[in-house]
Amino acid sequence: MIKNLEQHIKPDLVSGFFYLNLSIKMKVFLNKKIPQVGIDILEENNLEIITSEIENPSHREWLENCKKADLLLNVGKNKYDKEFFDACPNIKAIALFSVGFDQVDISEATKRKIPIGNTPDVLSKATSDVAFLLMQMVSRKVNYNIEKIKSGKWKDFDALEELGQELYGKTLGIFGLGRIGFEMAEKCKAAFGMKIIYHNRPHNEQAEKELGAKYVTFDELVEESDIISIHANYTPEQADLFNKSVFDKMKPNLIFINTARGGFHNEKDLLQALKSGIIWGAGLDVTNPEPIDKDNPLIELSNVCVLPHIGSATIEARNGMAKLAAENIVAFAKNEKMPTCVNPEVYDN
Repeated sequence: MIKNLEQHIKPDLVSGFFYLNLSIKMKVFLNKKIPQVGIDILEENNLEIITSEIENPSHREWLENCKKADLLLNVGKNKYDKEFFDACPNIKAIALFSVGFDQVDISEATKRKIPIGNTPDVLSKATSDVAFLLMQMVSRKVNYNIEKIKSGKWKDFDALEELGQELYGKTLGIFGLGRIGFEMAEKCKAAFGMKIIYHNRPHNEQAEKELGAKYVTFDELVEESDIISIHANYTPEQADLFNKSVFDKMKPNLIFINTARGGFHNEKDLLQALKSGIIWGAGLDVTNPEPIDKDNPLIELSNVCVLPHIGSATIEARNGMAKLAAENIVAFAKNEKMPTCVNPEVYDN
């Protein structure tokens, strides 16, 4: 199971069997800081941690550290493709500090028998909280009203100025009804009595049973929803999936929420749809690229709220992510299956 295992084993001269030489520490490159709980797990399991000597290393410096390690615990959007694996044949496993794994060429990693771990579940509630927050902020134009106070423009009562919309009884369309999407749907149904429709590759029988969720086609999701919230795992084939032709089919009161990946929506088309009134508003925790430029015209719109990718930014979620990422590394080092592996076929004989 461990790639290049011969460098970590030695013969037992009494029995003739081979066993892991646990006196040799496997090296883990941790490219950014993580909560201490993850560090403790790595150290308690006899793993040597490599860190960068500078806070924001260049790509070349990052790659040099990768070449020194056996294992990677990756924080952020570093790209792991054929070029990387060719340059770093020493890498035996990667644990991502994220649920998403779109920066990894999974087929290339699988071909090389390199398991890729991620951190599902532990951030589902936190990320869905942000989607729920964005939906409400956009529906009541919160950003606009905060700026109104800060700029000294809060004047006399105006019965028609920048009115919001209520969410009670609306139809929530979930694109990608997995763990995070389920949490979002559950909140919306409980708080606002929303009808839940969704589009997935497989049916979500739990959501259908517990939330009365209805599976629909992609076109039906686009045309029938009052709110669309994206919670799917992103793949390159889905780039700009939400584009002008899709926005044109949406209801004029539609609130568009994306807390998954910025690549799902075409930003220019979204901007035009918002400015022209084709859709009502948008709440984004992800942009393309990230970080968003401070002069981006999206930020200036009264019907838009943009957050700096804070979906998992709670103490509880980040501790959970650190723990699970470290446990994935430790499991591999012990010649065990990662608890959460996105390419489990690497363990097939």
